[in-house]
Amino acid sequence: MLNLSTAEAIMRKYNQEAFHIQHAHAVSGTMGYFAKKLDPVKEEHWRIVGMLHDTDFEQFPDEHCVKGIELLQAEGVPEDIIRSALSHGWGMTNSPFEPEHIMEKVLFAVDELTGLIWAAALMRPSKSTMDMELSSVKKKFKDKKFAAGCSRETIAKGAEMLGWSLDELMSETILAMREVENASK
Repeated sequence: MLNLSTAEAIMRKYNQEAFHIQHAHAVSGTMGYFAKKLDPVKEEHWRIVGMLHDTDFEQFPDEHCVKGIELLQAEGVPEDIIRSALSHGWGMTNSPFEPEHIMEKVLFAVDELTGLIWAAALMRPSKSTMDMELSSVKKKFKDKKFAAGCSRETIAKGAEMLGWSLDELMSETILAMREVENASK
């Protein structure tokens, strides 16, 4: 049975850059935060999906969310986890998986948003999410030049898929990232 430690080992097998490893941990922790609220029995499952979501990105950026199918199958990852992890690329990559379940919609929404929030945190004197306010994230969200690689369209579409306001998604994701940051201390 796949657990979070095994998922991390798989992710690290294909990712060596500190940024990608940090991002996997941020997304995994954020997924865990949302699981506690939405599906507490499956918290580890949500964290595993978050940990594995970008397994193929570092080595195969042009085949992102497609090459991952092959890599994760070769690692013995269950099909439901593969589907959920790679659904975050739907509409942006050639991922064949549309987010359908709440977990997949959360991943779709927070993947890009965690990157934006972390980039905003690094610009702060504290270099932390602990003192970050929603207004700061909203300001950075509106500035298309800031963290230009983070798709605002995807973040907004994710909030819409979930039936949440953008403010609600951003506020909750800030709280999630604070929890992740606290846990890493």
